[in-house]
Amino acid sequence: MESVKAQEAASADSAAGSGGSSQSAGRPGDARVLKQHYEILKELAECHAALADYDRARDCYTQAGQLAPDEAAPHVGMGVVDIHTGKLDRAERSFRTALEVQPDYSEAYGGLAMIRQQKEDYPAAFDLYLKCLELDTDNLVALLGLFQTSCQMGTFSKVIFFLETYLDKHPGDTAVLFCLATLYAREDRLEDAREGLLNVTALDPANAEAAALLAEVRRNIQARPVGSGASKGLPARDGEDLST
Repeated sequence: MESVKAQEAASADSAAGSGGSSQSAGRPGDARVLKQHYEILKELAECHAALADYDRARDCYTQAGQLAPDEAAPHVGMGVVDIHTGKLDRAERSFRTALEVQPDYSEAYGGLAMIRQQKEDYPAAFDLYLKCLELDTDNLVALLGLFQTSCQMGTFSKVIFFLETYLDKHPGDTAVLFCLATLYAREDRLEDAREGLLNVTALDPANAEAAALLAEVRRNIQARPVGSGASKGLPARDGEDLST
């Protein structure tokens, strides 16, 4: 908390030095000072939001937006704060404002998707999560949101592609590995599901949910008729116990 107060003091000093307004940017060096002031306010807003002090977070995001009207981030920050406080209509306005400022700002699409998901408009949420991931395949929040809406809708092919793309860059992410293995199992890609779940349990031996699904997948593979793909001749991976 003391570091937040120190940042607030630094922000106040910066505001005083720059005249507290973007109108002073005509003087030499003012653009740099205003940029620093903007970054401090944005960091303060993130700190307040992390501490659930949403009123102060919103105030800081508002000030940051006034200093940098061409930046989408403060509007997205305000939208996220409003989602946390249940003000979904105001949050939607903030995300749409962000897209007016920066039309390809992926997090604004992610925010709109979260609102549609909370309102149980799953097809719209799905499309917005897809748009977010097309712009930023590393957005984990959007990826998991896409997974959740896919489960609600029973549509998995597109989310599998994005999960696989994400894991190419982050192969040790057990949460995403488990999501992908779950979808493989639902799509009857049992060998792929088994391989993914073995990786999850190797990285996270205490994951009881993954262990239970792995046991179920093994039983389903063993129960397949001979000649249908993987069957009773399923080879064990090094150290794998096929008795469960």
